[in-house]
Amino acid sequence: MYSHCEKGGWILGNKIDGCQAEYVRIPYADNSLYPIPAGSDEEALVMLSDILPTGFECGILNGQVKPGHTIAIVGAGPVGMAALLTAQFYSPAEIIMIDQDDSRLEVSKSFGATHTINSAKEGAINKVLELTNGKGVDTAIEAVGVPATFELCEEIIAAGGCIANVGVHGKSVALHLEKLWDRNITITTRLVDTVTTPLLIKTVQSKKIEPQKLITHRFKLDQMLQAYDTFGNAAQQKALKILIENV
Repeated sequence: MYSHCEKGGWILGNKIDGCQAEYVRIPYADNSLYPIPAGSDEEALVMLSDILPTGFECGILNGQVKPGHTIAIVGAGPVGMAALLTAQFYSPAEIIMIDQDDSRLEVSKSFGATHTINSAKEGAINKVLELTNGKGVDTAIEAVGVPATFELCEEIIAAGGCIANVGVHGKSVALHLEKLWDRNITITTRLVDTVTTPLLIKTVQSKKIEPQKLITHRFKLDQMLQAYDTFGNAAQQKALKILIENV
């Protein structure tokens, strides 16, 4: 697991300072960087630094998405949207996006969601069960990181299904084994390894997916505080992914 490598791993932006600066020293650069192909759309490739491989590896691959599956993605933020984009590599029959932000749900439709549910306005559990004839979904991807969204995934997963946790949890979550013990489900967790980056670069190069469309706002490096304010008020600003330019 590259993310847990003893010499490297998840240290940039975690144990040492990250990349929001004009110049950055990359530790273990020989085994942590990928060359950018000539002629690449650099804005698209910025999305490969984190959200796209996270949504793909932790959500879609860990979630065992297969052709014909019905999947639900709980959380229409950048990582949830990345899961939505990459889920389509495997031709699921239905992709249900669940969030509390109507503007993000509307964007998700343009990225391939077949159904959207605003969980602040309607009962998400009942709606998912209605859409799946009472069976639930084959894969539930938790892309928020709060107890309520993980427990929602527990309620909507079908027998034999997989709950793929992507969100970063800072509080305890109730695991309802009294409901799940007989349902043959799988629960997965993962820290992104970025082992899929070469594959994703090729996919972006071929324009099979266009992750740069996730960018809603652009700021210069000296506007960093304004950028944080904008993302801190994402719902009001209709912000999804913010790009910082150093020129």
